[in-house]
Amino acid sequence: QQYNHKRSSHTITQKSNSNKSKKNAATLASGREGGSSGSSSSSSSEQEESSSDSDSSVDDTIRNRIGNVPLKWYDDHDHIGYDVTGAPIMRKTKRNAVDSLLEVDKPDFDRTIRDELHDEDVVLTDDQLLMLRNIQEGRFPHAAFNDEADQVDVQVFNDSQHPLTSIPEPKSRFTPNKWDAAKIARIARAIREGRIKPKPPRPPKYHMLWKDDDTDAKHVKMHIPAPKLKLPGHAESYNPPVEYLPDEEELEKWAQLDLEDRPYNFIPHKYSSMREIPLYPDNFTERYGRCMDLLLAPRSWRPPKLNINPADLLPKLPDPAELQPFPTQQAIVFQGHTGRVRAVSVHAAGQWLLTGSDDATVRLWELDTGRCSKVWTFEKAVMGVQWNPLKSSPLALVAVGVNIYVLHTGVAPAAVNEEVDLMFSSEVPIPASVETAVPWTVYPKSDEAYARGWRASIEVARTGSGVRWHHKGDYFASVCSEQTPHAVLIHQLSKRWSQMPFKKLKGLVQTVAFHPSKPLFFVATQRAVFVYDLVAQALLKKLMSGVKWISAMAVHRGGDNLILGSYDRRVSWFDLDMGNKPYRLLKYHKQATRDVAFSQNFPLFASCSDDGTCHVFHGMVYSDLSKDPLIVPVKILRGHEVVDQLGVICCEFHPTQPWLVSGGADCTARLFV
Repeated sequence: QQYNHKRSSHTITQKSNSNKSKKNAATLASGREGGSSGSSSSSSSEQEESSSDSDSSVDDTIRNRIGNVPLKWYDDHDHIGYDVTGAPIMRKTKRNAVDSLLEVDKPDFDRTIRDELHDEDVVLTDDQLLMLRNIQEGRFPHAAFNDEADQVDVQVFNDSQHPLTSIPEPKSRFTPNKWDAAKIARIARAIREGRIKPKPPRPPKYHMLWKDDDTDAKHVKMHIPAPKLKLPGHAESYNPPVEYLPDEEELEKWAQLDLEDRPYNFIPHKYSSMREIPLYPDNFTERYGRCMDLLLAPRSWRPPKLNINPADLLPKLPDPAELQPFPTQQAIVFQGHTGRVRAVSVHAAGQWLLTGSDDATVRLWELDTGRCSKVWTFEKAVMGVQWNPLKSSPLALVAVGVNIYVLHTGVAPAAVNEEVDLMFSSEVPIPASVETAVPWTVYPKSDEAYARGWRASIEVARTGSGVRWHHKGDYFASVCSEQTPHAVLIHQLSKRWSQMPFKKLKGLVQTVAFHPSKPLFFVATQRAVFVYDLVAQALLKKLMSGVKWISAMAVHRGGDNLILGSYDRRVSWFDLDMGNKPYRLLKYHKQATRDVAFSQNFPLFASCSDDGTCHVFHGMVYSDLSKDPLIVPVKILRGHEVVDQLGVICCEFHPTQPWLVSGGADCTARLFV
């Protein structure tokens, strides 16, 4: 900065500054030499003067010449760098926090800064402090600098010629010419009217004789480079190592191979000198073959086809025998319905099975024996049946037409059954500010429906297609197959009131599901799945299924994965942490997929289809987020018959065992173990 200001300041200021620097240099030299003669002091002042006027005056003050190198590289050494001569600059004694605290009492502590490059403390002078203060306040650093000094021409014009006037350029030279603009407008008008036509392009001097109409000469590759030859190895040497020389057994194998399969087109031999090497026996044969190749060579080169085994492209999956247990065979056939079995549900304790059919009946079966214990008859076909998820609860939901019935099965102990009856006999006050979306009907003990086992019923607006319980057993959701605000309703059993969570739906709802541990609600339309937060009442995510029509949905017990079945024969696996697109798309069924189900205690999931089969998959979800889910098909279960192009309609896993229960269009339900 001193150098730049000396060059830009006034000449008189330069002389005064140089005189001051001479005096300071002389004083510094006299202080350092201390008792030297006048001649030595004058010589040192001349050196200081010459160094201050030179361009390298700033570099002379730098003794450590390590350059732009981090100082931490010298932390393990006794020196901190090197000077101009290459001698190491030794490190001074390191100071700790106590030493730094004791230095506060020094008089020059407020103007002392640490020079890490030279490992020393530098005390700022008054001039340097004044310079820093000027910089902070936005003034010129040097107090002696005069910013209003008269300009002095450094360059002297002796024999130069100067213009007679210094009149600035007129504005007309920088603005567009009006006459040129009018001329350009006339030419443009003539081009639009067709009076001025561009010159036709000249025909090319050369053209391709065999050029097609749809080819371009620029894209024709005229030169095909020859393939590069492989570099010779040890086997091609006239004196190869012993391990490259074949024995008799290797010679017999080499003779049995085809020409294309042989690793070499020659047999390695060993000679003591190059003079013993005979003439290559196939020399003339290969030359003749090369000439024939050039004569009969095609005009276009085609790359060779890759010889890849299709089995190598398949992913390596574990053996299904290592992934047991999973259902492998049919154990029990539940016969008794006269219509299609549309819904099956296994009790949370694993002892009882409920089936609903088109014959307007719901049957209660013992799962271990296959015996039918009870039969309930309704007025229309049963579209959905589901047990309460609590093990001690004997209640179940039955969807029939526009009604949803709360059915008391009586499978619980007598004390639990009395407690359930007492809950329905007591009246629940509903606040006046709360309006139920649909009416509830609670049957008294004197009613005939009470003797049948019906405890309450809900009349929805449209024909229902299914019901789903919440994992706590108090809330449940109902779905109807029409696009109305009442298509999805959430009901509370303890308070006997219903609510409509959506005023407007984004499509035709197919099925719904609750999250197993969080207040999330999954709504599946024809082509997408919407994830809602019931507490925040907001849409969290939209999953793009990639299928044409969703038929079923199941949520994993962990809550981070779900599967979808579709009528276009596909099963989609979604990982909610990976995005809104399917992680895997499984295409194993030959007909429409009707239902999908997850096992609650085993890494299994299944899908059933109209082709009369149930496909069982091993679906392992790891707690380590860095590992992707492992999906392996393990078994295809057959047993149902296809009736009127309908096969297996519903399926559900046993809550505690690796068993699968399915219901089909052949009026039967089957247990696979």
